[in-house]
Amino acid sequence: MTLFMTWLEESFAPAMQELTKRPWIAAVSSSMQKLIPFILTGSIVFFYNVFRSYLDFLPDFGKLADYTFGMIGLITAFMVTNQAMEKLKHPGYTVSASLVSVSVFLMYCNPDVTDGIMTVQFERLGPTGILVGMIAGLFVALVFHHYGNLNFLKESDIPDFVVEWIHNIIPITISIGFSAILIFRFNMDIFDLIIKLFSPLQSFGQTLPGFILLCFIPTFLYTLGISSWLFGPVSTPIYMAGINANIAAVHAGHAATNIVTSETVFTAALITMGGMGSTLVLNILMMRSKSVKLRTIGKICIGPSIFNINEPIMFSGPVVMNPLLMVPTWVNTLVGPLVIWFGMRWGLLNIPSKMIQVGQIPAPFSSVMITEDWRALIFYVGLFILYWLICLPFFRVYEKQVLAEEVALTEGVA
Repeated sequence: MTLFMTWLEESFAPAMQELTKRPWIAAVSSSMQKLIPFILTGSIVFFYNVFRSYLDFLPDFGKLADYTFGMIGLITAFMVTNQAMEKLKHPGYTVSASLVSVSVFLMYCNPDVTDGIMTVQFERLGPTGILVGMIAGLFVALVFHHYGNLNFLKESDIPDFVVEWIHNIIPITISIGFSAILIFRFNMDIFDLIIKLFSPLQSFGQTLPGFILLCFIPTFLYTLGISSWLFGPVSTPIYMAGINANIAAVHAGHAATNIVTSETVFTAALITMGGMGSTLVLNILMMRSKSVKLRTIGKICIGPSIFNINEPIMFSGPVVMNPLLMVPTWVNTLVGPLVIWFGMRWGLLNIPSKMIQVGQIPAPFSSVMITEDWRALIFYVGLFILYWLICLPFFRVYEKQVLAEEVALTEGVA
């Protein structure tokens, strides 16, 4: 363990720090940080709705979530370009280029315009659209960055305000024009292309490799700031087919055999203990941290984490775009499915046979309820210990970095 910690601290962490300082990566990372208020607002509403589902007299705040977290794809497009222009040192483009990204993103949503009325699928504006928002933001940033580096009309006698117009009109025309050709001339649907990219998974979803990939890919994307909801069109048909077959089998007097279901992955909260990537352990480690910053974040985020809502810890920890905390969540998402697969396949834990797709029930209550098996408690404790051992060395190195930053800040103030 000492050698591993030394390698993490002296080799892995410095290399990752250098990587994340590169302008394009730093831009994406910084934009994810800028999204935190919108994500937290939505998360508070989701957390509130856990109680509202039992207390129906409580008022509905759904619109608050719809127009914050529910617009996160659109906001991502703006923020990615905004931060890219800042990191790439194009201050004159931070607003104009970002607004162009909003236009490009709306084009990528494939709106239907009839008689002057534009109709957009609302879900594409939200978490489903985060990756598309990133693509739109990075594309526009790329166009403005390369045009900005041309130094066109630098020695011109044209009035400055006209030069500024030209310097905006040309990259705007390229960004909007190219996107319009792709979307409206060639009928390209970016959302459908992304879904088709992952569609081969559906052919082997009920196998161990398929199970691992269905758990790992959305978690991997999530640590990059891309919502797992984007992956829903690929995973949902597999999960639904699996649980429906289990229900039919049990009804016919046979045993459930399909492990790969939403109930196994989400509702039982063994693979997603505290949320995707099994971040409950990380949250608890933060609560016990020597760092004031991490301890405060841990205390703020523990409530949602208990209900398996981990957007707060993912974005404010942050886990997103933070290699030291990304890696253990990836490993958790490999270990969890392996343990559950063999546990259920060897008859050590019941396979879910009832459709209960509510992922906000705290474990281990949900674990026992979904599997109808008290042995789920043993699996919960065992996985908790495994996740703890996986996260601990990475967290210690990250904690040391944060503590050093706090000391430097304190000395600077003094």
